[in-house]
Amino acid sequence: MACGSDGRDGFKSLDLTQYNVPVTIQAPDSAKVTASNLSGVIDDITIKSPADRFAIQVLASNASTNDMARLKAEELEYVRDNRYFERIVREEPQGFIFENRIDTTSAYGFRYIVYRGDREFVFQNSFDGVFTLPEVETMYESVKPAK
Repeated sequence: MACGSDGRDGFKSLDLTQYNVPVTIQAPDSAKVTASNLSGVIDDITIKSPADRFAIQVLASNASTNDMARLKAEELEYVRDNRYFERIVREEPQGFIFENRIDTTSAYGFRYIVYRGDREFVFQNSFDGVFTLPEVETMYESVKPAK
């Protein structure tokens, strides 16, 4: 796929280390980052570019295990427990894309898990929008390491 596009054309590297997330993602030039802490336990970082339909949330916390399969299985369980869950669209060792369906409307989402040191970083679409499959695929690919 040397000349193919993964949806990240025009994106730039965005190092999240200053937000206690030792990961670099690809994001639109216009993306804004906000960070907060939930109860002193979870760091909540949001990367948004409304014009690009790009909105990612990163939840960083101490990992319950260093077993990636188990970390992903926990995220799959959270997603499948949603009453609107329809199906898993794509699944990989560190993440997945899924579809929720409300009546006849499909809303897509993703989870991508990174384990570093004793911390887990769960990347997901933010919950303040309804995203199409291509939009979610672009966000999902943007958080994966460049090949």
